[in-house]
Amino acid sequence: MPLDGFSTWLTPADKFFIRTHLYKPTVDVNKWRLKVGGQVGTPLTLEMADLKKLPRAELVSVIECAGNGRSFYQPTVTGLQWRYGAVANIKWTGVRLGDVLKKAGMKSSTIEIMFNGADVPIGTMPDFVRCLPVAKAMHPDTLLAYEMNGAAIPASHGHPLRLIVPGWAGDCWVKWVTDIEARDTEFDGFFMKTAYRRPKRTVMPGAAVDPADMTPVSAINPKSVISSPREGQKMTQAAVTIHGAAWGGESPISKVDISTDNGRTWHPAKLGADQSKYSWRLWDFTWTPPAAGSYVLMAQATDATGKRQPFAEDWNPSGYLNNVVHQVRVEVGATAAPAPEPAAAPSPAFPPKAKASCVGCHAEEMMTGQHLTRGQWDKEIDKMVKWGAQVKPEDRAALLDFLSSHFK
Repeated sequence: MPLDGFSTWLTPADKFFIRTHLYKPTVDVNKWRLKVGGQVGTPLTLEMADLKKLPRAELVSVIECAGNGRSFYQPTVTGLQWRYGAVANIKWTGVRLGDVLKKAGMKSSTIEIMFNGADVPIGTMPDFVRCLPVAKAMHPDTLLAYEMNGAAIPASHGHPLRLIVPGWAGDCWVKWVTDIEARDTEFDGFFMKTAYRRPKRTVMPGAAVDPADMTPVSAINPKSVISSPREGQKMTQAAVTIHGAAWGGESPISKVDISTDNGRTWHPAKLGADQSKYSWRLWDFTWTPPAAGSYVLMAQATDATGKRQPFAEDWNPSGYLNNVVHQVRVEVGATAAPAPEPAAAPSPAFPPKAKASCVGCHAEEMMTGQHLTRGQWDKEIDKMVKWGAQVKPEDRAALLDFLSSHFK
């Protein structure tokens, strides 16, 4: 989503970021069924009409990819190099997950709920399966949604049914849900025991951390983004309105403070009237530059529990949950000019063998956006080969040379 997406309270579908791990499935809602089993007294197979007989529930909630802001981590980490736009504020409509589990007669032995969707793994890649602790699953705000912003959920966002876990990162929000299982043991699949985990304690940037010393990503943190003015924008000494949006995790935003002098002094921004517990809040602040010069604008969000954005990142190996205070440098002088557009780095032509190995499962942009060391690329090739990438042993060194020399 571009920065101007933070100018409206609800995010339109055409600006809602898209993230998938596997190929996007095509689901016919008339043939689709939701199966609920495991530690339940009455296993269920539900059609959409059955689901809609349950009490209707609605809420507005931010969904933020766990990797939003990953591109800002130093040293760099692998994965989609999101900046600010892997987030959206959506009105969700559906039924409470707890009502479905109660209908199935969930047993008291249940400790977590597992979710799978209609998407199918690529090659030998593990299936994307996620779990919620039973307390979060039974929370009245955790939904199974069939509508977003008053219309049926589009295919890219999980049609016909998506799990809504307000306050938690988007990796938990399983799309195209087809199977729900109540479990009395912890699921040990890849996307719970290895992926989407953060260190249990702070670590040195660049440190290797064993997955056993990590915990699953869950709640997001308070965060604010300055949508206007933009980095590098030139302006006169006339009054200007600084705009943005702020959101929390399971606690709503209580205030946003603005600094226009490198953090020396802070002033409260005006919060917009539109709000809900899990939504973002638009904010603005009117500033008149005191003199010509270069200024750093900052926005710091605070949630209702008093938790604030940090000024330094808590580095982690996968670049999750970045919420460092947003800083924008502007120039004040005699003339005004819009922010310069970032220049796109030229993309080298992929050799035929590199294209055959990488492009298909991934678009070229997935590789060209990375800035990895040779050692990181070495590990990425190993992972992709394990998951089915066709790389002949005799071609591996050339592939590593190409990726590590062009995308570093």
